[in-house]
Amino acid sequence: MTTTTSPVPEHVPESERPADGAAAVRPARLIHTESTTEIPVHLLFRDDPVPAPTAVKLRPAVVARRPDGGPDGRPGARTRPAGPGVDPALAERPARVLPGIAGVLAGMCGAAGCAATAWWAGVLPPLAVEALGPPARAGALGPAQWAAFAGAGALGLFGFGGLARGRTGRAWVLGLFGRYRGTVRRTGLLWVNPLLLRRRVDVRLRHWRGEPMPAADHSGVALRVAMLVVWRVRDTARATLGLEDHEGYLRACVEAALLRVPVAAPGAGRGAVQATQDALTRLVAADAGPVGVEVFAVRPLRVEYAPEVAAAMHRRRIAALDAQHRASVLSSVVDSVEDTVTRLTMRGLVDLDDYERKVLVKDLTVAFCAGRGENGA
Repeated sequence: MTTTTSPVPEHVPESERPADGAAAVRPARLIHTESTTEIPVHLLFRDDPVPAPTAVKLRPAVVARRPDGGPDGRPGARTRPAGPGVDPALAERPARVLPGIAGVLAGMCGAAGCAATAWWAGVLPPLAVEALGPPARAGALGPAQWAAFAGAGALGLFGFGGLARGRTGRAWVLGLFGRYRGTVRRTGLLWVNPLLLRRRVDVRLRHWRGEPMPAADHSGVALRVAMLVVWRVRDTARATLGLEDHEGYLRACVEAALLRVPVAAPGAGRGAVQATQDALTRLVAADAGPVGVEVFAVRPLRVEYAPEVAAAMHRRRIAALDAQHRASVLSSVVDSVEDTVTRLTMRGLVDLDDYERKVLVKDLTVAFCAGRGENGA
């Protein structure tokens, strides 16, 4: 049995239909690439049902990442390296302190205990003995008296030795045997454990004005830039314990940012200067943020060319200004000559041919240029 892959049209015109009694004629091929395929007869009349295809479980495809690529595996899609790594457990937390009145009371109790022990042992001066009266049972300094002296003295030392005064804008970082114990930001009279090591930190808003640093503009010309940085310590634990010197680290971050960001050249517009400030602030804040330093602004105060290129850039600047001035003078002279010739012609004051018009234009140009030069001088 054979079958064809070319379909037979449903509607055939009357003129193309076969006559009655004549054998049906197969229509001509409509597609030249038509082919005939043979199908075995036993496949058309088989009784066995065809088994349904079994479902195949598909697993999600996993694309391995390249060691030098980004999340999508492309070599160019690299992520920006993270900031400096700091111990996540090292974060500022409030320290446990007591009001100053507690230390004062403890110190006074210790002093009173020492005085009472001395009166009990009979070692007070005669005038004090006469004022207080003789003890009921006086004796020499024994173990009990020494123990009382030691306890009262320790209480007095702890009470008065732990007194501290907290100031606005200052904080203490406390540590015990090398371990961070908290930060004190409270103000007023406080009592802090005298066994703790205190490190004073300035948490006020501060500014730093540095010396001229090397930089470059968009063309690669060497510059010297003096920077103004407005910052403050946000996390005292990380800024004090995570770094040896957070101020020196901030200076290094500013120097590194100047090497990565092109600085607006001297005399640039306000938009270029603002773009430079924003880029510098963003980079320095990203580098100094993980170590507990908050940067608010990084502004170039003074931008000047490096000494080795200052003379050449000065001559280039003067030449550009001179060319700009000449172009403006020439444009003004041409406009004046055109306006003069147009007015004379339109009002009918003169009737000029091409040669006379060229001569007039030449004379007017020379006169206007001479007048401009005298006015400029």
